[in-house]
Amino acid sequence: MRVFLKPGSASSSCAVLVSRYAFSTYSAALRTKTAHPNAFVRLGLKDGPPFWVKNRGNNDASNAKHGKQARQEATRTYSAFRGLALGRYDLLMSTSRSWAAKGEEYKSFGVNSKLDLDREVKLFRNSIERACDLASEKHAVSKSENPLFWTLRNAFVEGDIPALGEEVVFAFQNFLMRSRFPKNITATHKNIADFRYPYEWFPATRALQRTIYLHVGPTNSGKTYNALKALENAKSGIYAGPLRLLAHEVYMRFLTKGKKCALITGEEQRIPENEDTYFRSCTVEMTPLNHPVDVAVIDEIQMIGDGERGWAWTQAFLGVQAKEVHLCGEERTVELIQSLCATIGDKCVVNRYNRLSPLECMSESLHGTWRNLRKGDAIVTFSRINIHAIKKEIQRVTGRRCAIVYGSLPPETRAQQAALFNDPDNDYDFLVASDAIGMGLNLEIKRIIFEQTHKRTKSGFRVLTTPELKQIAGRAGRYRTARQAAASEPESDTHDQGAAPAPKTGQVGLVTTIEDADLQIVREAFTREPEPIKTAGIQPPSSVIERFSSYFPLNTPFSYIIARLRDIARTSSRFHLCYLGEMLSVADLIQPFPMSVYDRCVFLNAPVFLREATGALVIQAFAKCVSTMDGGDLLDIPEVDLELLDKDEEEFRHDSAELLRRLESLHKTITLYLWLSYRYSGVFRSQNLAFHVKELVEARIDAYLSKVNVDAQQRRAYMKAARKKAMASKRNMKEILGEEDKVDGPTHELSGEWNEEGHEEPLFSDAGELRPITRLEPNAKRATTGRHFRG
Repeated sequence: MRVFLKPGSASSSCAVLVSRYAFSTYSAALRTKTAHPNAFVRLGLKDGPPFWVKNRGNNDASNAKHGKQARQEATRTYSAFRGLALGRYDLLMSTSRSWAAKGEEYKSFGVNSKLDLDREVKLFRNSIERACDLASEKHAVSKSENPLFWTLRNAFVEGDIPALGEEVVFAFQNFLMRSRFPKNITATHKNIADFRYPYEWFPATRALQRTIYLHVGPTNSGKTYNALKALENAKSGIYAGPLRLLAHEVYMRFLTKGKKCALITGEEQRIPENEDTYFRSCTVEMTPLNHPVDVAVIDEIQMIGDGERGWAWTQAFLGVQAKEVHLCGEERTVELIQSLCATIGDKCVVNRYNRLSPLECMSESLHGTWRNLRKGDAIVTFSRINIHAIKKEIQRVTGRRCAIVYGSLPPETRAQQAALFNDPDNDYDFLVASDAIGMGLNLEIKRIIFEQTHKRTKSGFRVLTTPELKQIAGRAGRYRTARQAAASEPESDTHDQGAAPAPKTGQVGLVTTIEDADLQIVREAFTREPEPIKTAGIQPPSSVIERFSSYFPLNTPFSYIIARLRDIARTSSRFHLCYLGEMLSVADLIQPFPMSVYDRCVFLNAPVFLREATGALVIQAFAKCVSTMDGGDLLDIPEVDLELLDKDEEEFRHDSAELLRRLESLHKTITLYLWLSYRYSGVFRSQNLAFHVKELVEARIDAYLSKVNVDAQQRRAYMKAARKKAMASKRNMKEILGEEDKVDGPTHELSGEWNEEGHEEPLFSDAGELRPITRLEPNAKRATTGRHFRG
């Protein structure tokens, strides 16, 4: 393929699933000796302590019995964690963190020989033992009482054994640094890590007197209508949304109305030629902060509370230089936004909207059969392989046609599929879609059907949150769709704004599930209101990280520097520091390559893919190019698997899933290359070729998905097992915390996957989704390979 393209030529977490949730901050509070009701309220348990604490108040003997049982349970749990933490520490210190593996790195921490390291390893092991013993014997588990245990426990809760390993490494590095800095330098570190006033990071914006219009309401309430109208009527403006598909919709809307507009996402930028003034439609992290405009619209503002990516919404909100800023989202953001506006001196106007059509959760599921589908049903799942598998199964079982809609479909294809489903006079009775429909596509959906109520995480499966379920469910029974709006007015609407708020209502929207086991989860979500969002996510700017890193020796691992910054950071009660996620792993991967702190920060925010082994090799290959400022031509990077495009499907006939895995890996590689090409245009110069290769890969993937044949029984077995794991996690949370939906800190607010192109749905969520693939249909049209594009 390179020749043709050249010009002119971990261990299982099941065993520790129950104990994992025992280490949340809430469980720690529940096990303290003082259980005053106000303590539980402060922790977010509005109804006070759980039943086993409540029931012990009227009987001293019962109180003592329950207290003794709780202490015994805690002792057993913390003792088990002690063994787990020490075992992980011993394994790391004897393998990947040994003197033979990391001797040069240890020298930057002042450890100059293997003998010195062995002594430090033993001393720190004693520290872990003491911290765990303190938790087990004295039940001291808070950050102030037992900081080492607190950090190790929280890492384990957040990311299972891999995260525990990363935290153990950081804690050991911190231990080695314990006497390296004098008190005045340590005080300087703390001053740099003072993040209580992140709005001061945007002084030009603070000099403006902005008006913040907060449009809040449920889905299908028309809350985005006025915001986009204000943007249309302005002379200049910005739209910032969570997904590429939403940014593209607004971009096309403006072009259709004759307005100059740019589309700006991480991987693609379409800028009007020979124009100085134009609108900008962006994914939220790409919001321009140094460009004064009249109006800015920031969509899905509730995502400001996301634990890992909320920083992008906070940055856009605090930093965008617009006279008017329109925020669209959920009611639970109001108190936080009003508080922030009062602090920064911006005027805040709240506009509330009611749903324009009723929404009901049904009392019965489809009982596991597609034969119970009705015309106008939309089935929701969370990966492209699932979407295509369900479509084929529905068409086989019902004999009726099915449209598909997901974020990564080409816009023209997505619009065509939506039109086929919306047309009542054709035979496309059903729709299979990703959770992208929860982000505003205009579809005439009568009933939303959840194919699953769980999602894959880095360490297992989780049940969807109440906000996620309601966001998706709310797309049933829309007041007016784009087709209906077009019949009454010449201008089409986009994203949640089929019509301005009106007193009359539309059809009743219905919600159910395929399986009985999932229905109760959806019904419970309909009886609850999500908790208010109390904090906004922040991420320190690269300038702060640069200044902080200047106080460390040159060879200090960058992962330690950012982890240390996180560890000593101070935030106010209205902000949270976003989780580092895969940043520590990325920092370690690029550590061997000399580059500036700014360049390292760029890689930390890149759309990396570490699920596949090739992901780490690709990141290192690209980092080497940036380090040397050379070698970035696509054809010169051997880690880019371009040869795959020359391979025929027959070569994968014994393992067709392997072909899909490699295609996905190549697609992610090209996506990362394009992302970097906009930041290092002088290094990654093959942008046009990369777009061409991306089209070839997407054609191969689409051809594969159209031909894939899935064993329905195996697929149901996989879904049942995944559901069981997710529900086990939920039950353990309830049993240990006494509350189902309480988590320690900010929650997951995002739809799609952040590191996917356009932040949309993955090709497959888990390798288990590929096991039911039995074969590719031999009679289907053969996918086009790179050979046909020669010349």
